[in-house]
Amino acid sequence: MKDVIYDVIIIGAGPGGMTAAIYTSRANLKTLILERGVPGGQLQNTAEIENFPSYSHISGPELAQNIFEHSLKFGAEYEQANVKSIAIEGDIKAVYTESGVYKSRSIIISTGTKYKKLNIPGEEEFSGRGVSWCAVCDGAFFKDKELVVVGGGDSAVEESVFLTRFAKKVTVLHRRDQFRAQPILIDRMLKNEKIEVMYNTIVNEIRGENKVSTVLLENVKTGETKEFQADGIFEYIGMDPVSEFVKTLKITDEEGWIITDNRMKTAIKGIFAVGDIRKNAVRQVVAATGDGCIAALEAQYYVENLQEKGNDLSYV
Repeated sequence: MKDVIYDVIIIGAGPGGMTAAIYTSRANLKTLILERGVPGGQLQNTAEIENFPSYSHISGPELAQNIFEHSLKFGAEYEQANVKSIAIEGDIKAVYTESGVYKSRSIIISTGTKYKKLNIPGEEEFSGRGVSWCAVCDGAFFKDKELVVVGGGDSAVEESVFLTRFAKKVTVLHRRDQFRAQPILIDRMLKNEKIEVMYNTIVNEIRGENKVSTVLLENVKTGETKEFQADGIFEYIGMDPVSEFVKTLKITDEEGWIITDNRMKTAIKGIFAVGDIRKNAVRQVVAATGDGCIAALEAQYYVENLQEKGNDLSYV
């Protein structure tokens, strides 16, 4: 149990959370960032970013490190911790982690998302042995190999191109007959000689012995199945919210996305959410940083008025 009571605890060191820390600590609010993994969130899994202001091109991990260093510049504290639950104790929020309890007057949630899984035979068995959700992390292990990428959005298209730096061939499997990704990314993928696209195709099973060797494919229009050679499979079929720890607070929808207004406020006063964890969020890095700015200003207003007015928060 920590004796100190923070003004703001930020759960999750994604771009939105780290931006919030810049603003709250610069406003002299006692700020703590809690992160269960590596600062940066999905930035750590992104090879190239071309649409963040002032950077025409930067890698995700590099941008994450830059924002993280900035987030600590004005005195914010950082600890690695896995948050299990949050309890409301009057005006104080208690954050329960595997390593202890932290208390704060306000909370900003920036836990983002995790990759969805195909939930097919072989997926769990070969995780780390040919099945991956991170091209940046694992691409170099597949030099001169034949890979499969599953998905039709920005991540699938962009990471398939990245994987051609290492792989001999990349086959992109999409269950529909056209991609949802940005046109500039699709064009770049289709022009890459190492990439082949198979439309209207799903994966039913991942096979191998000690590692992935083949995948069982099905054409969703004809029902035809075939075994397809692959040394690895990278899955990009969407994201799920990381919000299990707030289930009891009733601030999410049925799927787990946190509901906020346009000021990042949840249904509980003093608790805010930013970035990809929000329902209907614009899931782009620059949008998350904007959310972080707004939430930080709202948290500052909340804390300052809480200290002045006591329990009467009807005006907040």
